[in-house]
Amino acid sequence: MFKDNLVELRKIHDMSQEELADKIGVSRQTLSKYETGESLPDIEKCKLIADVFGVSIDDLLNYDSKSSESLGLAVPPKGKHIFGIVKVGDKGQIVLPAKARKIFDINPGDRLLVLGDEGQGLAIIKEKGLLDLLRNAKNMPL
Repeated sequence: MFKDNLVELRKIHDMSQEELADKIGVSRQTLSKYETGESLPDIEKCKLIADVFGVSIDDLLNYDSKSSESLGLAVPPKGKHIFGIVKVGDKGQIVLPAKARKIFDINPGDRLLVLGDEGQGLAIIKEKGLLDLLRNAKNMPL
């Protein structure tokens, strides 16, 4: 997965092997070996590569764009997630994927605010998060 993610991210960012190699302090030949799977970078180089592309080290190493959850999309930017597709039930209910509930600490009984923009789509915000945001905004000096 790492080698595929590396090649894909480099191409998405329209970067040559030489350019990326310079940014992370290795030779073009070494980078080529990373991309073919002939060798792997050490953890410091992985961090540099992840930083260059704005992705997490975990996603750089483990993201599988061929999995059904990823929908064939490339490694998402750091802090962004692809949780997969959910089905809308007869009464409009959806089940949030377990990974989404874990990352955003959503538990049974939590109240969620659903916002919509016809051009952008839907957003779901925890009620507590919204109230904290409003409270902080109210206390900010103008």
